[in-house]
Amino acid sequence: MTHPLIIAVDGPAASGKGTIAARLAQTYGLPHLDTGLLYRAVGMGLLDQGGTLDDVIAAEAVARSLDVSHLSDTERLTSRGAGEAASRVAGYPGVRAALLEFQRTFAGQPGGAVLDGRDIGTVIAPGATAKLFITATPEVRARRRWLQLTRRGETIAYEDMLADIIRRDERDAGRGAAPMVQAADAVLLDTTDMDIETAFDAARRIVEAARVRHDL
Repeated sequence: MTHPLIIAVDGPAASGKGTIAARLAQTYGLPHLDTGLLYRAVGMGLLDQGGTLDDVIAAEAVARSLDVSHLSDTERLTSRGAGEAASRVAGYPGVRAALLEFQRTFAGQPGGAVLDGRDIGTVIAPGATAKLFITATPEVRARRRWLQLTRRGETIAYEDMLADIIRRDERDAGRGAAPMVQAADAVLLDTTDMDIETAFDAARRIVEAARVRHDL
């Protein structure tokens, strides 16, 4: 019987985890889920209904009704506003509970899957074959995100982007429900001084080492 290859990629905003996860999924022929899009979709769905990000009950209702079709507008869901909305609603235990089964079902597909987020290796797939925690300094992550947004036409000062990154880090790490934390058995990959090709190669080698340990 072939064991599934489940790859958990965690880390803070703009660390490179999403790009690395997508590349790993392509390399190993696995489905990929950017779990951050789920929370972004909940936040934006709440605002689309005329609600506020402080409305916990309404946020939970949006999360319970979410399906994969709500993740198709990736340009909108990767905007700065969607990121801020996601960070707000992700702290609500009811929202996280509503999305938990969705993510675990995705991770449990035959053959495996690649998931990236904040709590994949600790909550969603604690038994993952390979666990990576991708990070970089706040300044480098802010510059990456700033460049990404300005190239798309969004107007934001670098200093404001850095403040956003720091605020989101504090919120993600400090929330009571599934805080962002490196799993004890995850391999830390600091991409501060790496370009994407170097970072991906390092990530692939981490996965290959895990496959050897699990005899895959």
